[in-house]
Amino acid sequence: MVFYNLGIRLYIIAVSLASVFNSKAKKWVAGRKDFFKKLPKIEKSVTWFHCASLGEFEQGRPIIEEYRKRFPNAYILLTFFSPSGYEVMKNYSVADEVQYLPADTPKNARKFIIHYQPKEIYFIKYEFWLNYINEAKKAGASIYSISAIFRENQRFFKWYGSAFKSALQKFDHFFVQDEKSVELLKTINITKSTVAGDTRYDRVFENASTVKPLHKIEDWLNGKKAFVIGSSWEADETILAHLLNENIKAKVILAPHEIRENHIRYIENTFYDLKKQRYTQTDEIPKDTQLLIIDCIGILSSAYQYGEIAYVGGAFGSGLHNILEPAIFGLPVIFGPKHLRFPEAQLFIDNGIGFSVNSDVELLNKYQHIQSNLKELQSKTKSFTENQRGAKGIIFKSLKN
Repeated sequence: MVFYNLGIRLYIIAVSLASVFNSKAKKWVAGRKDFFKKLPKIEKSVTWFHCASLGEFEQGRPIIEEYRKRFPNAYILLTFFSPSGYEVMKNYSVADEVQYLPADTPKNARKFIIHYQPKEIYFIKYEFWLNYINEAKKAGASIYSISAIFRENQRFFKWYGSAFKSALQKFDHFFVQDEKSVELLKTINITKSTVAGDTRYDRVFENASTVKPLHKIEDWLNGKKAFVIGSSWEADETILAHLLNENIKAKVILAPHEIRENHIRYIENTFYDLKKQRYTQTDEIPKDTQLLIIDCIGILSSAYQYGEIAYVGGAFGSGLHNILEPAIFGLPVIFGPKHLRFPEAQLFIDNGIGFSVNSDVELLNKYQHIQSNLKELQSKTKSFTENQRGAKGIIFKSLKN
Protein backbone atom coordinates (compact mmCIF):
# COMPACT_ATOMS: atom_id res chain seq x y z
CA MET A 1 0.00 0.00 0.00
CA VAL A 2 2.96 2.32 0.52
CA PHE A 3 3.78 2.34 -3.18
CA TYR A 4 0.11 2.60 -4.12
CA ASN A 5 -0.42 5.67 -1.92
CA LEU A 6 2.79 7.20 -3.24
CA GLY A 7 1.50 6.66 -6.78
CA ILE A 8 -1.76 8.42 -5.91
CA ARG A 9 0.19 11.40 -4.52
CA LEU A 10 2.35 11.61 -7.62
CA TYR A 11 -0.73 11.43 -9.83
CA ILE A 12 -2.32 14.35 -7.96
CA ILE A 13 0.85 16.41 -8.43
CA ALA A 14 1.03 15.52 -12.14
CA VAL A 15 -2.61 16.48 -12.77
CA SER A 16 -2.20 19.72 -10.82
CA LEU A 17 0.79 20.68 -12.97
CA ALA A 18 -1.03 19.69 -16.15
CA SER A 19 -4.05 21.79 -15.17
CA VAL A 20 -2.08 24.93 -16.03
CA PHE A 21 -2.29 24.13 -19.74
CA ASN A 22 -4.78 21.24 -20.08
CA SER A 23 -8.51 21.99 -19.80
CA LYS A 24 -9.50 18.45 -18.79
CA ALA A 25 -6.91 18.40 -15.99
CA LYS A 26 -8.09 21.84 -14.91
CA LYS A 27 -11.67 20.55 -14.52
CA TRP A 28 -10.37 17.49 -12.64
CA VAL A 29 -8.66 19.74 -10.10
CA ALA A 30 -11.38 22.40 -9.86
CA GLY A 31 -14.13 19.82 -9.40
CA ARG A 32 -12.45 18.44 -6.28
CA LYS A 33 -11.50 21.77 -4.71
CA ASP A 34 -12.93 22.16 -1.18
CA PHE A 35 -14.89 18.94 -1.70
CA PHE A 36 -15.41 18.21 1.99
CA LYS A 37 -16.49 21.77 2.81
CA LYS A 38 -19.65 21.68 0.71
CA LEU A 39 -21.17 18.26 1.29
CA PRO A 40 -24.94 18.01 1.84
CA LYS A 41 -26.52 16.68 5.00
CA ILE A 42 -28.03 13.24 4.35
CA GLU A 43 -30.73 11.58 6.41
CA LYS A 44 -31.41 8.57 4.18
CA SER A 45 -29.63 5.29 3.51
CA VAL A 46 -26.99 5.92 0.84
CA THR A 47 -26.37 3.70 -2.17
CA TRP A 48 -23.20 4.70 -3.97
CA PHE A 49 -22.51 4.08 -7.67
CA HIS A 50 -19.07 4.92 -9.07
CA CYS A 51 -18.10 5.20 -12.74
CA ALA A 52 -14.76 6.14 -14.23
CA SER A 53 -16.24 8.09 -17.10
CA LEU A 54 -19.19 8.37 -19.48
CA GLY A 55 -18.71 4.94 -21.08
CA GLU A 56 -18.84 3.19 -17.72
CA PHE A 57 -21.86 5.28 -16.76
CA GLU A 58 -23.75 3.91 -19.77
CA GLN A 59 -23.05 0.43 -18.43
CA GLY A 60 -24.19 1.39 -14.96
CA ARG A 61 -27.19 3.42 -16.04
CA PRO A 62 -29.66 0.50 -16.45
CA ILE A 63 -28.78 -0.65 -12.93
CA ILE A 64 -29.06 2.84 -11.42
CA GLU A 65 -32.44 3.48 -13.01
CA GLU A 66 -33.82 0.06 -12.08
CA TYR A 67 -32.53 0.56 -8.53
CA ARG A 68 -34.39 3.87 -8.35
CA LYS A 69 -37.62 2.17 -9.44
CA ARG A 70 -37.25 -0.57 -6.86
CA PHE A 71 -36.04 1.62 -4.01
CA PRO A 72 -37.55 5.08 -4.55
CA ASN A 73 -36.59 6.29 -1.07
CA ALA A 74 -32.90 5.44 -1.31
CA TYR A 75 -30.35 8.25 -1.52
CA ILE A 76 -28.39 7.56 -4.72
CA LEU A 77 -24.90 9.01 -4.85
CA LEU A 78 -23.19 8.91 -8.26
CA THR A 79 -19.48 9.71 -8.56
CA PHE A 80 -17.12 10.05 -11.52
CA PHE A 81 -13.36 10.02 -11.78
CA SER A 82 -13.18 11.79 -15.14
CA PRO A 83 -14.50 15.22 -16.18
CA SER A 84 -15.81 13.67 -19.42
CA GLY A 85 -18.31 11.74 -17.31
CA TYR A 86 -19.10 14.30 -14.64
CA GLU A 87 -19.52 17.31 -16.92
CA VAL A 88 -22.06 15.49 -19.09
CA MET A 89 -24.04 13.85 -16.28
CA LYS A 90 -23.78 16.35 -13.40
CA ASN A 91 -27.50 17.13 -13.71
CA TYR A 92 -28.60 13.49 -13.98
CA SER A 93 -31.99 13.54 -12.26
CA VAL A 94 -32.16 9.88 -11.22
CA ALA A 95 -29.34 10.41 -8.72
CA ASP A 96 -29.82 12.53 -5.60
CA GLU A 97 -26.24 13.74 -5.85
CA VAL A 98 -23.58 13.67 -8.58
CA GLN A 99 -19.98 14.34 -7.57
CA TYR A 100 -16.37 13.94 -8.56
CA LEU A 101 -14.67 11.24 -6.51
CA PRO A 102 -11.82 12.74 -4.46
CA ALA A 103 -8.40 11.21 -5.10
CA ASP A 104 -7.95 7.89 -3.33
CA THR A 105 -5.76 8.95 -0.43
CA PRO A 106 -6.31 7.29 2.98
CA LYS A 107 -7.55 10.58 4.45
CA ASN A 108 -9.99 11.31 1.63
CA ALA A 109 -11.38 7.80 1.66
CA ARG A 110 -11.89 7.85 5.43
CA LYS A 111 -13.67 11.24 5.42
CA PHE A 112 -15.80 10.27 2.41
CA ILE A 113 -17.02 7.00 3.94
CA ILE A 114 -17.61 8.58 7.36
CA HIS A 115 -19.78 11.31 5.79
CA TYR A 116 -21.85 9.20 3.40
CA GLN A 117 -21.92 5.86 5.29
CA PRO A 118 -22.96 3.96 2.15
CA LYS A 119 -24.77 0.68 2.78
CA GLU A 120 -24.30 -0.61 -0.76
CA ILE A 121 -21.57 0.29 -3.25
CA TYR A 122 -21.51 -0.51 -6.97
CA PHE A 123 -18.27 -0.07 -8.91
CA ILE A 124 -18.98 -0.12 -12.65
CA LYS A 125 -16.61 -2.18 -14.85
CA TYR A 126 -13.21 -0.83 -13.77
CA GLU A 127 -11.90 1.52 -11.05
CA PHE A 128 -10.89 -0.45 -7.98
CA TRP A 129 -9.72 2.22 -5.52
CA LEU A 130 -7.97 0.46 -2.66
CA ASN A 131 -8.42 2.99 0.15
CA TYR A 132 -12.10 3.47 -0.60
CA ILE A 133 -12.65 -0.28 -0.68
CA ASN A 134 -10.80 -0.79 2.60
CA GLU A 135 -12.64 2.01 4.43
CA ALA A 136 -16.03 0.96 3.06
CA LYS A 137 -15.53 -2.60 4.18
CA LYS A 138 -14.45 -1.47 7.65
CA ALA A 139 -17.73 0.49 7.83
CA GLY A 140 -19.73 -2.62 6.95
CA ALA A 141 -20.79 -1.72 3.40
CA SER A 142 -21.71 -4.34 0.81
CA ILE A 143 -19.57 -3.90 -2.33
CA TYR A 144 -20.48 -5.12 -5.81
CA SER A 145 -18.83 -4.95 -9.22
CA ILE A 146 -21.03 -4.47 -12.29
CA SER A 147 -20.09 -5.49 -15.87
CA ALA A 148 -16.52 -6.22 -14.82
CA ILE A 149 -14.16 -7.92 -17.23
CA PHE A 150 -10.75 -9.29 -16.34
CA ARG A 151 -7.66 -10.13 -18.38
CA GLU A 152 -4.60 -12.20 -17.52
CA ASN A 153 -2.22 -9.26 -17.87
CA GLN A 154 -3.93 -7.19 -15.16
CA ARG A 155 -2.05 -6.60 -11.92
CA PHE A 156 -4.61 -8.56 -9.87
CA PHE A 157 -3.12 -11.73 -11.33
CA LYS A 158 0.57 -10.82 -11.09
CA TRP A 159 3.06 -11.66 -8.34
CA TYR A 160 3.30 -7.98 -7.40
CA GLY A 161 -0.47 -7.44 -7.16
CA SER A 162 -1.13 -8.66 -3.61
CA ALA A 163 -2.72 -5.36 -2.46
CA PHE A 164 -5.09 -5.40 -5.44
CA LYS A 165 -5.96 -9.07 -4.92
CA SER A 166 -6.78 -8.28 -1.32
CA ALA A 167 -9.06 -5.44 -2.42
CA LEU A 168 -10.97 -7.67 -4.83
CA GLN A 169 -11.43 -10.26 -2.12
CA LYS A 170 -13.38 -7.68 -0.10
CA PHE A 171 -16.15 -7.54 -2.71
CA ASP A 172 -19.42 -9.27 -1.92
CA HIS A 173 -20.05 -10.25 -5.53
CA PHE A 174 -18.80 -9.72 -9.08
CA PHE A 175 -21.20 -9.52 -12.00
CA VAL A 176 -18.85 -10.12 -14.93
CA GLN A 177 -19.19 -10.03 -18.68
CA ASP A 178 -17.72 -13.41 -19.58
CA GLU A 179 -16.76 -16.87 -18.33
CA LYS A 180 -13.05 -16.16 -18.67
CA SER A 181 -13.36 -13.47 -15.97
CA VAL A 182 -14.96 -16.02 -13.64
CA GLU A 183 -12.06 -18.42 -14.18
CA LEU A 184 -9.45 -15.70 -13.61
CA LEU A 185 -11.10 -14.68 -10.34
CA LYS A 186 -10.94 -18.29 -9.19
CA THR A 187 -7.15 -18.22 -9.56
CA ILE A 188 -7.04 -15.66 -6.71
CA ASN A 189 -9.62 -17.54 -4.63
CA ILE A 190 -12.66 -15.46 -5.54
CA THR A 191 -15.70 -17.59 -6.27
CA LYS A 192 -18.51 -15.10 -5.65
CA SER A 193 -19.08 -14.19 -9.30
CA THR A 194 -21.85 -14.46 -11.88
CA VAL A 195 -21.70 -14.14 -15.66
CA ALA A 196 -24.37 -11.50 -16.25
CA GLY A 197 -23.12 -10.09 -19.55
CA ASP A 198 -22.80 -6.48 -20.58
CA THR A 199 -25.47 -4.15 -19.21
CA ARG A 200 -24.98 -1.81 -22.18
CA TYR A 201 -27.10 -4.14 -24.32
CA ASP A 202 -30.03 -3.45 -22.00
CA ARG A 203 -29.29 0.25 -22.25
CA VAL A 204 -29.12 0.46 -26.05
CA PHE A 205 -32.29 -1.59 -26.41
CA GLU A 206 -34.06 0.81 -24.05
CA ASN A 207 -32.83 3.69 -26.20
CA ALA A 208 -33.91 1.99 -29.42
CA SER A 209 -37.40 1.39 -28.09
CA THR A 210 -37.92 5.14 -27.82
CA VAL A 211 -36.02 6.21 -30.92
CA LYS A 212 -37.70 9.04 -32.80
CA PRO A 213 -38.02 9.34 -36.56
CA LEU A 214 -35.83 11.87 -38.35
CA HIS A 215 -38.25 12.98 -41.04
CA LYS A 216 -35.69 14.99 -42.95
CA ILE A 217 -33.54 11.89 -43.42
CA GLU A 218 -36.55 9.70 -44.18
CA ASP A 219 -37.66 12.02 -46.98
CA TRP A 220 -34.14 12.10 -48.42
CA LEU A 221 -33.70 8.32 -48.41
CA ASN A 222 -37.22 7.70 -49.74
CA GLY A 223 -37.44 4.15 -48.40
CA LYS A 224 -33.85 3.17 -49.10
CA LYS A 225 -31.12 2.45 -46.57
CA ALA A 226 -27.75 4.18 -46.05
CA PHE A 227 -24.19 3.32 -45.13
CA VAL A 228 -23.86 4.96 -41.69
CA ILE A 229 -20.47 6.12 -40.42
CA GLY A 230 -20.53 6.91 -36.70
CA SER A 231 -18.05 8.77 -34.49
CA SER A 232 -15.33 8.98 -37.13
CA TRP A 233 -11.93 10.60 -36.68
CA GLU A 234 -9.57 11.81 -39.41
CA ALA A 235 -7.76 8.46 -39.44
CA ASP A 236 -11.06 6.70 -40.12
CA GLU A 237 -12.04 9.16 -42.82
CA THR A 238 -8.71 8.69 -44.56
CA ILE A 239 -9.33 4.94 -44.73
CA LEU A 240 -12.91 5.50 -45.92
CA ALA A 241 -11.92 7.84 -48.77
CA HIS A 242 -11.19 5.09 -51.32
CA LEU A 243 -14.51 3.33 -50.66
CA LEU A 244 -16.66 6.44 -50.68
CA ASN A 245 -15.05 8.31 -53.56
CA GLU A 246 -14.77 5.41 -55.97
CA ASN A 247 -16.66 2.30 -54.92
CA ILE A 248 -19.96 3.00 -53.20
CA LYS A 249 -23.43 3.35 -54.65
CA ALA A 250 -25.42 3.66 -51.44
CA LYS A 251 -26.17 6.99 -49.85
CA VAL A 252 -23.95 7.78 -46.86
CA ILE A 253 -24.67 9.32 -43.47
CA LEU A 254 -21.52 10.46 -41.67
CA ALA A 255 -21.57 11.64 -38.04
CA PRO A 256 -18.00 12.62 -37.04
CA HIS A 257 -16.81 12.44 -33.45
CA GLU A 258 -15.85 16.11 -33.55
CA ILE A 259 -18.02 18.71 -35.28
CA ARG A 260 -15.54 21.56 -35.29
CA GLU A 261 -15.68 23.64 -38.48
CA ASN A 262 -12.18 22.70 -39.57
CA HIS A 263 -13.00 18.99 -39.20
CA ILE A 264 -16.22 19.33 -41.22
CA ARG A 265 -14.23 21.07 -43.94
CA TYR A 266 -11.66 18.25 -43.83
CA ILE A 267 -14.47 15.76 -44.41
CA GLU A 268 -15.83 17.78 -47.33
CA ASN A 269 -12.38 17.90 -48.91
CA THR A 270 -11.63 14.22 -48.26
CA PHE A 271 -14.81 12.98 -49.93
CA TYR A 272 -14.36 15.19 -52.94
CA ASP A 273 -16.27 12.99 -55.38
CA LEU A 274 -19.60 12.97 -53.55
CA LYS A 275 -22.36 15.55 -53.57
CA LYS A 276 -22.49 16.66 -49.95
CA GLN A 277 -24.94 18.33 -47.60
CA ARG A 278 -24.61 19.43 -43.97
CA TYR A 279 -27.58 18.32 -41.88
CA THR A 280 -28.18 21.65 -40.11
CA GLN A 281 -27.92 23.82 -43.20
CA THR A 282 -31.13 22.80 -44.91
CA ASP A 283 -34.76 22.06 -44.07
CA GLU A 284 -34.98 19.62 -46.96
CA ILE A 285 -32.06 17.47 -48.05
CA PRO A 286 -31.69 17.52 -51.86
CA LYS A 287 -32.58 14.11 -53.27
CA ASP A 288 -29.31 13.90 -55.24
CA THR A 289 -27.20 14.31 -52.07
CA GLN A 290 -24.87 11.32 -51.70
CA LEU A 291 -23.15 12.22 -48.42
CA LEU A 292 -25.09 13.69 -45.51
CA ILE A 293 -22.77 15.14 -42.87
CA ILE A 294 -24.28 15.27 -39.39
CA ASP A 295 -22.82 18.53 -38.09
CA CYS A 296 -24.61 18.46 -34.72
CA ILE A 297 -24.68 16.17 -31.73
CA GLY A 298 -27.42 13.94 -30.38
CA ILE A 299 -28.90 12.23 -33.44
CA LEU A 300 -26.39 9.50 -34.35
CA SER A 301 -28.16 6.79 -32.34
CA SER A 302 -31.39 7.65 -34.14
CA ALA A 303 -29.69 7.81 -37.55
CA TYR A 304 -28.63 4.17 -37.26
CA GLN A 305 -32.26 3.11 -37.81
CA TYR A 306 -31.84 4.21 -41.44
CA GLY A 307 -28.73 2.15 -42.07
CA GLU A 308 -27.92 -1.17 -43.70
CA ILE A 309 -24.20 -1.33 -42.79
CA ALA A 310 -22.26 0.68 -40.22
CA TYR A 311 -18.70 1.82 -39.81
CA VAL A 312 -17.82 2.90 -36.26
CA GLY A 313 -14.74 5.03 -35.68
CA GLY A 314 -12.06 5.32 -33.05
CA ALA A 315 -10.21 2.03 -33.54
CA PHE A 316 -7.43 3.60 -35.56
CA GLY A 317 -6.71 5.74 -32.51
CA SER A 318 -7.21 5.49 -28.77
CA GLY A 319 -10.54 3.74 -28.50
CA LEU A 320 -13.40 2.17 -30.44
CA HIS A 321 -16.73 3.93 -30.06
CA ASN A 322 -20.10 2.29 -29.47
CA ILE A 323 -20.72 -0.62 -31.86
CA LEU A 324 -23.81 -1.80 -29.99
CA GLU A 325 -25.96 1.12 -31.12
CA PRO A 326 -25.94 0.20 -34.84
CA ALA A 327 -25.96 -3.55 -34.19
CA ILE A 328 -29.32 -3.54 -32.39
CA PHE A 329 -30.86 -2.23 -35.61
CA GLY A 330 -29.36 -5.23 -37.43
CA LEU A 331 -26.40 -3.41 -38.99
CA PRO A 332 -23.19 -5.47 -39.42
CA VAL A 333 -20.34 -3.28 -38.16
CA ILE A 334 -16.92 -2.45 -39.60
CA PHE A 335 -14.17 -0.89 -37.45
CA GLY A 336 -10.41 -0.41 -37.21
CA PRO A 337 -7.74 -2.70 -35.72
CA LYS A 338 -7.23 -1.27 -32.21
CA HIS A 339 -10.06 -2.91 -30.33
CA LEU A 340 -8.39 -5.23 -27.80
CA ARG A 341 -9.75 -3.23 -24.84
CA PHE A 342 -13.28 -3.63 -26.16
CA PRO A 343 -14.41 -7.25 -25.71
CA GLU A 344 -17.66 -6.65 -27.55
CA ALA A 345 -15.62 -6.10 -30.74
CA GLN A 346 -13.99 -9.53 -30.58
CA LEU A 347 -17.36 -11.04 -29.73
CA PHE A 348 -18.80 -9.45 -32.87
CA ILE A 349 -15.88 -10.77 -34.95
CA ASP A 350 -16.21 -14.28 -33.51
CA ASN A 351 -19.90 -14.31 -34.38
CA GLY A 352 -19.38 -13.03 -37.92
CA ILE A 353 -21.20 -9.72 -37.47
CA GLY A 354 -18.18 -7.46 -36.85
CA PHE A 355 -15.29 -6.82 -39.23
CA SER A 356 -11.93 -5.33 -38.31
CA VAL A 357 -9.90 -3.66 -41.08
CA ASN A 358 -6.35 -2.33 -41.29
CA SER A 359 -6.41 -0.57 -44.66
CA ASP A 360 -8.62 0.92 -47.35
CA VAL A 361 -8.23 -2.27 -49.42
CA GLU A 362 -9.45 -4.44 -46.54
CA LEU A 363 -12.31 -2.02 -45.93
CA LEU A 364 -13.44 -2.31 -49.56
CA ASN A 365 -13.25 -6.12 -49.42
CA LYS A 366 -15.22 -6.33 -46.17
CA TYR A 367 -17.84 -3.89 -47.39
CA GLN A 368 -18.34 -5.86 -50.61
CA HIS A 369 -18.52 -9.13 -48.63
CA ILE A 370 -21.23 -7.70 -46.38
CA GLN A 371 -23.19 -6.36 -49.34
CA SER A 372 -23.07 -9.79 -50.99
CA ASN A 373 -24.48 -11.44 -47.86
CA LEU A 374 -26.47 -8.51 -46.52
CA LYS A 375 -29.79 -10.11 -45.52
CA GLU A 376 -28.11 -13.06 -43.82
CA LEU A 377 -25.68 -10.85 -41.87
CA GLN A 378 -28.39 -8.41 -40.84
CA SER A 379 -30.48 -11.29 -39.50
CA LYS A 380 -27.48 -12.71 -37.61
CA THR A 381 -26.69 -9.30 -36.13
CA LYS A 382 -30.22 -8.76 -34.91
CA SER A 383 -30.44 -12.25 -33.39
CA PHE A 384 -27.06 -11.99 -31.69
CA THR A 385 -27.74 -8.64 -30.03
CA GLU A 386 -31.21 -9.73 -28.94
CA ASN A 387 -29.67 -12.75 -27.20
CA GLN A 388 -27.24 -10.53 -25.26
CA ARG A 389 -30.02 -8.73 -23.40
CA GLY A 390 -30.90 -9.46 -19.82
CA ALA A 391 -27.85 -8.54 -17.72
CA LYS A 392 -29.96 -6.19 -15.62
CA GLY A 393 -32.45 -8.94 -14.77
CA ILE A 394 -29.69 -11.40 -13.85
CA ILE A 395 -28.05 -8.87 -11.55
CA PHE A 396 -31.21 -7.90 -9.67
CA LYS A 397 -32.35 -11.51 -9.33
CA SER A 398 -28.99 -12.39 -7.79
CA LEU A 399 -29.02 -9.36 -5.49
CA LYS A 400 -32.52 -10.24 -4.30
CA ASN A 401 -31.41 -13.78 -3.46
